[in-house]
Amino acid sequence: MARDLDNSGMFGELRRMVQTTGTVGGIAARMAGHKMGIRTTGLTHAEDLKSVLGGLKGPLMKAAQLLATIPGALPEEYAEELAQLQSNAPPMGWNFVRRRMTAELGAGWEKNFRAFGKEAAAAASLGQVHQAVLADGRRVACKLQYPDMNSAVEADLKQFRMAIGVYHKLDNAIRQDDVVEELAERLREELDYRREAANMRLYHAILRDCPDVTVPLPVDELSTRRLLTMEWVAGQNLNAAIKAGLSDEQKKKIARALFRGWYVPLYQYGVVHGDPHMGNFTVREDGGLNLLDFGAIRIFRPSFIKGNIDLYNALRTKDEDLAAHAYEAWGFKDLSREKVRVLNEWASLLYAPLMDNRERYIQEENTPEHGREVLSRVHEGLQKTGGVRLPREFVLVDRSAIGLGSVFMRLKVKMNWSELFHEIVEGFDEQALTDRQNAAIKEARFPPDAPPAT
Repeated sequence: MARDLDNSGMFGELRRMVQTTGTVGGIAARMAGHKMGIRTTGLTHAEDLKSVLGGLKGPLMKAAQLLATIPGALPEEYAEELAQLQSNAPPMGWNFVRRRMTAELGAGWEKNFRAFGKEAAAAASLGQVHQAVLADGRRVACKLQYPDMNSAVEADLKQFRMAIGVYHKLDNAIRQDDVVEELAERLREELDYRREAANMRLYHAILRDCPDVTVPLPVDELSTRRLLTMEWVAGQNLNAAIKAGLSDEQKKKIARALFRGWYVPLYQYGVVHGDPHMGNFTVREDGGLNLLDFGAIRIFRPSFIKGNIDLYNALRTKDEDLAAHAYEAWGFKDLSREKVRVLNEWASLLYAPLMDNRERYIQEENTPEHGREVLSRVHEGLQKTGGVRLPREFVLVDRSAIGLGSVFMRLKVKMNWSELFHEIVEGFDEQALTDRQNAAIKEARFPPDAPPAT
């Protein structure tokens, strides 16, 4: 039964390659046309791009979305479309659900549940979620991995590398070899739900003293590599909450919970949730947040986090030597003084709200155009100075900052972001972070064959 669902052999991968080749080939061709002066508009290919990537249930889509946050990684029209793309793939039917549950828990799986929803409550890029009630009355969510996702991920990664290879021949301002490897490793890790269960325990330990953020715990005895059963947490989609109308006080409470939910783990434990899109949290009745989807979690070297603090101080004091030291701690190599100045413009876009000690919007213009203008200048500057090779550890931190910024823009909320930041990083100590990180990892109980992502 499991083999039928998860054929990870050559034929499954070949089938996926056939499905994706046309899409990637078309994107690559349009990239080439873009560089030769053949202009397209964002609308020209938006619908076919969304339908194909969404219909394939996501690994390739997730890769493209991540690249959309990096300046010059994709032509502007594709970056704009892909940055907004979420998986709207139709859920798998009840026949798949029964087969998956049987493959993971055995023929008598129903005895564990008092009720099990036949319709998916949510569909994501790698799996779908069903509501259920356990035999003891607890309400849970069961995330079931789609069939044959190993093959899907490997085939998509090959196509992704092909598309990036084409683009590198046309534009080498940002060399993404390490980015692709980072992405490949993170995607493969997301296929093991035992690791995600451990990530949930990790975040539960980290945020236990943050009452504004709820982290559901996994139900270990009903979780496997391809099935994750977890506590059900009730909440409202943020888009729906915004449309229903939020007071300034409600917006501020949500924004504070979001900020702490992402940056307490990063700056006090060296851990980041790398996928802060609107579908990965819900708003509680009291204005707090439920944090969801712990597949894209990364643990950093404490020295990398110190590099973040050093860069903040370097930008604030205009200390280029300290900035260069910070970038080296991140993993950038062969940096000239000119490259450091270009990277500082990039970093200043991300750090600007943290250096401005007053209530303000996360981006004063409150539109994405300003960010794109800055990133366009950065891209041009890197081209002129010979380009840079992005370090692996940079990827998810950048993704989180850009993703969270877009959410704060949607909220249209004014906060003193600098004050929030200093609450978290005040008294930063690298050794204290190391000790906290080690203790939290131990409490998370990662499986020996699925160690934490570092």
